[in-house]
Amino acid sequence: MNTLQETALMITFDEFNKLDIRIGTVLSATKVAGTDKLLHLEIDIGSKTLSIVTGMAEYIEPKYFIGKQVPIVVNLAPRKLRGIESQGMLLAIDVDGHPVLLHPEHNVLPGSIVR
Repeated sequence: MNTLQETALMITFDEFNKLDIRIGTVLSATKVAGTDKLLHLEIDIGSKTLSIVTGMAEYIEPKYFIGKQVPIVVNLAPRKLRGIESQGMLLAIDVDGHPVLLHPEHNVLPGSIVR
């Protein structure tokens, strides 16, 4: 196993503080047509609903996401994937190449800040 310094580029505290990570509640989850890997999620972050495209379809069924609260990086520049604008990034744990969802211990308000 590699040490942290071997696998991660070190960033400054100021760079880390630029990330705006919020808890969102998944409202809908559908497979993206023509792909085996992509899911399109609609996620409530309190002040608005974000469209997020994630590459977890091979590992997690869409119905599993519904109602789940997950951490989202909400201040990434949007980008289109298969014609769908993704407005952030869902954070998950990588376990042997498979995603495992992170979630709060109990429900919190959508839009709650992750520190």
